[in-house]
Amino acid sequence: MNRQTKRLLAKQKKQEDRAKPAVAPGAATRTTATGLPKKQRTPPKQFLREVRGELKKVAWPSRGEVTTYTVVVLVSTVFVTLFVFGLDYGFAKTVLKVFGG
Repeated sequence: MNRQTKRLLAKQKKQEDRAKPAVAPGAATRTTATGLPKKQRTPPKQFLREVRGELKKVAWPSRGEVTTYTVVVLVSTVFVTLFVFGLDYGFAKTVLKVFGG
């Protein structure tokens, strides 16, 4: 079974899961404009607990890595700025020479 077939099967399974009612039959639920049942809101306390748990899983960069990345971004920005300035200056001089100014 190739990757494309697996993706197609997974997509079909998701569609089937969406078509099934998410709550017990007979229970009154609100539905969205698409006809799907409206999801229950997560309480703020639980949301913050889950956020904290996810942030603990993040691989944060070290101070040295942040410094290195910052320098790379600044140097790249200066280089690209100077390159674009040079092109603009050169095109401006060329256009003034060709069309007179």
